[in-house]
Amino acid sequence: MKIMGKQVLGRVSMRIPLILCFLFVTAIPLMIQARVLAIYNRKAMTSQAINDAQNRCTILANELAQAEFFTGLQNTSRITSLKTEIETTADVLGGRIVLVDANYKIMEDTFGLSGGKTIVVREVLKAFDGTPVTHIDDDNGFYYVVYPVMSRENALADGTGGNGSGAAKGNGDDPAGGKTADGVMILIVSTESIGLVRGKISGSTGLLQLLLMLAFFFVDVLLASLLLRPFRRLQDQLDTAADGNLSQEIDEDTYAETSDISDTVSRTINQLKAIDESRQEFVSNVSHELKTPITSIRVLADSLMTMENPPVELYQEFMEDISQEIDRESQIIEDLLTLVRMDRSNPDMNMRSVSINAMIEEILKRLRPLAKAKNIELAYESIREVKADIDEVKLSLAIMNLVENAIKYNREEGWVHVTLDADHRYFYVRVIDNGIGIPKEYQDHVFERFYRVDKARSRESGGTGLGLAITKNIVVLHRGAIRLQSEEGKGTTFTVRIPLNYIP
Repeated sequence: MKIMGKQVLGRVSMRIPLILCFLFVTAIPLMIQARVLAIYNRKAMTSQAINDAQNRCTILANELAQAEFFTGLQNTSRITSLKTEIETTADVLGGRIVLVDANYKIMEDTFGLSGGKTIVVREVLKAFDGTPVTHIDDDNGFYYVVYPVMSRENALADGTGGNGSGAAKGNGDDPAGGKTADGVMILIVSTESIGLVRGKISGSTGLLQLLLMLAFFFVDVLLASLLLRPFRRLQDQLDTAADGNLSQEIDEDTYAETSDISDTVSRTINQLKAIDESRQEFVSNVSHELKTPITSIRVLADSLMTMENPPVELYQEFMEDISQEIDRESQIIEDLLTLVRMDRSNPDMNMRSVSINAMIEEILKRLRPLAKAKNIELAYESIREVKADIDEVKLSLAIMNLVENAIKYNREEGWVHVTLDADHRYFYVRVIDNGIGIPKEYQDHVFERFYRVDKARSRESGGTGLGLAITKNIVVLHRGAIRLQSEEGKGTTFTVRIPLNYIP
């Protein structure tokens, strides 16, 4: 679907990519933070649980050593109390405690499953040498601590001064059979409880993240609206201008971008206003210029009609004046038609390779009688032979207008010099005179239609005020440029620059 030549469907508001960009900037850090926190929480909670288990093992191992649980010198009441404490510890941790003596036989199992069985594994052997072993099995969901239990004598022999790890060997009478430890305590704990706690924390963290995401979303929407507000104000101003109200100033300088757009649109609107004013002025000028000769003809004709038997000489004089006014009217119409033809979007250009030297010589040949009549010296200097792709008829008209103006608006016994030169890209035609010159304040307007510096003198010389406008249009059609240099009372120079090769 199109409205006024513009595609309506499929357009995306600038707000959407802005919001998505803001969400991306805020969501990615939140997701990374959540992932880092989850990893940290898992490690921290597991580490804390193992530290707690190791501390409890240390306490129980000391108590077992003091009660001489593995040496056979057991205090029955103390042993009973210790077993109760061991079971309580296992229940609190939600795990299983197994006690192994020096013969690798299980003396106590809080689950009551392996009593009297033998266990010989690497971790137990290492613990009997006095080195505690800790291991986490994430795949099966548990961790265990294998802790040595050493009597005071073994501990002193080991060099720890109490229950602890060491590598010293006992003597042949050592009940531990040469082992450092008297026994080993194995604590096995499921990580399910850690997972449950971690799940609760993750749930709370996830909820918090969701709330933060929603908060960020609303903030992003608000920010996008605030950022786009100047563009909406600018759009409103442009809509007003599009409705025809060109008097309203386009001014939105909140951002550098909106300021640049405002300046560009303002310049465009000012140009449109200038074009509109120029069009209105042109219509007014055309009306006036066409009306003036007709009015003169009417006055002359009415004068003849009111006279009774006018003399033949007077009748002849009036008819000559009427003929001149008709010629002037025809010239104005011809110039207007020329401008209209050149103002078309695709004017006809009969481009061909032409000798510019020969063209200028032909123009000067036609204008020499006019220069001679006004006692004006007309000189031509050609620096080099020049051939270029031009529309000979149109460019001849442009150069002729410049030379003819230089002759008409010159002083008695003045001079007009025409020069031709070229480089590798352009050729240059300069028309120089020592005439009356153009005041500086008028120089920016001389190429406007119907503009005359000296209206009275222009009409006396037969000018229509369209010659320089036609000249500039022709030069522009050739992708060229025209420049004016003038000083009042000293003369004027027009420089025309045209490409040697025409590029459509």
